[in-house]
This record gives sequence, C-alpha cells and structure tokens, in this order.
Amino acid sequence: MEQQAEKKALTLKTLTKSTVWDIQENDIFRMWEGADKDVEVKENYRHFVDIIRSAFMIEEVPGDSKLIQAKYEKLGYKVAQVKLDGDQKITWAIKKRPIMRVTDLTYENIRHITAAKLIEVLDRNFGGGWDSLSQSIKDIIESGFDISTTTLPKDRLHKKGGLYEKKVADGFEVLEVAKGSWIEAIFAKVKPESEKPRMKFNSFSSDEDEDDDADVIIEDNYNKPDEDDVEIEGPNDDDITEDNYSTMMDLGSGDPDEEAENLSDYGDE
Repeated sequence: MEQQAEKKALTLKTLTKSTVWDIQENDIFRMWEGADKDVEVKENYRHFVDIIRSAFMIEEVPGDSKLIQAKYEKLGYKVAQVKLDGDQKITWAIKKRPIMRVTDLTYENIRHITAAKLIEVLDRNFGGGWDSLSQSIKDIIESGFDISTTTLPKDRLHKKGGLYEKKVADGFEVLEVAKGSWIEAIFAKVKPESEKPRMKFNSFSSDEDEDDDADVIIEDNYNKPDEDDVEIEGPNDDDITEDNYSTMMDLGSGDPDEEAENLSDYGDE
C-alpha cells in the first residue's frame, strides 16, 4: 500500500533516475499530460526526457502511420501522443527497459527488483559462480541485497538442519551452480533500507565553563618581538672613558709569581 501511495504521489518534476523504475509506460503518458502546461517542464523538457530514457526505451513514430504503431505495440511498446515544446505534438512508443543480464543492473534499479528476479538474472548469465562476476557488478548487487555463498558436495548441500535449510527458512532465494560433484549455493535476500546517519555535534562546554573563563585576562603578545629578533645595541662612543676601556684580558687579581709556580708544578706531573 505504501509503494502504491508513493507511486501516485510521483510527478514528472519529482521523478529521479531511481524512482522512475517504480512506474510503468502508461504512467509516463499520464504524467506528461498533466504537466504540459507547466512552464518549468516546457523549458527543461529535455532533462525530464533524459530521466525517462534511463528506465524506458522511447521511439518517435509517425503519428499518421497506424501500421508502424501496430508493429511497436506487438513488441510490447505503449503508443500515445505527448506535447513537448509548446503545442507541438509527437507520437511516442515507450517500453520499459528489461533487466535480463547482470550488465543491466545499476545502482538506480537494483532496489527495484525482487530477490527472485535477481536469481533469474544471475542464472541466465552464470557459469562460473559468484566469483566469476566483476567486482563492480558485485558492488551493485550487494548495495541492494544480502549475499552469501557456500560450496558443498551434492549429497551434503541439502542436509537437514544445515545452512541451506536455515537460509531458505530465513527468506533467502537460492541459486545452485553445479561444479562437478560439488554445488555452489548463492543466497540472496533484499537488504532493508536503512536511514542515512546524520552527524551530531555535541557541545562539551557549559555555561559554568564560560563563566570560569570570563575573568581570565589574555595577554596580547601579537606585536611583541621574539627573543631571537631583539637587537643588542652596541656601545656608544660617548660612553667610553679611560677607566672603562681596556684591550687587556683580565687574568685575575692573584699573585703572578704564585700562579707561575702552580703552573710549573702542573708541568712536572
């Protein structure tokens, strides 16, 4: 019932490359008829046509050729007239794109097929088992389905109480791929849609913390020079006198004879 209500709520302007897989050919004509007077649709009709083409095959056929129209109808197309630009009317033959091969699977349509349909597609394309699929196809399938596999001898695969029996009881569809005397079982079940996680930022500061910091004085050192950048001023010539200027090294105030004697004793050692 929910899917039916969502389908009825869809309009030409709310269609996406994912939701377009929820509707059928007659819905396209109904939506276009209801939006033919919408200015936005008229100005951007190519955009809406591209969205429809992602899930439907559209062929323009001569409006006065009943024979050609009948041929398309035999091929499963729905034929009707639509207004595209202004009062211009054209005849469309529309048919939903079939999902027959694994290469037909996309991120947009993978959630619009059943597990039974997936097993049918895999069975039609298979031969080498799950690992024979490309990683990109596996990623698409696993974005919409829970997949698991097991390989067992034929006589053990359907053992009572085994994995096969449990998976089937849990609602999984199964594809059996023969590999000599062994069988690979591929289990598939529609993955439930989960809500996208939303980032939540917690505040670690409280009003009390703000009050505690209110009395703190922050010193402004922005314009204060670094220690390495401080220039040391040299002596001023006007301040140099006879008493404070000397070119001799200060060797201390001790007795020179006594210091010489000490140096002599050190040399004897």
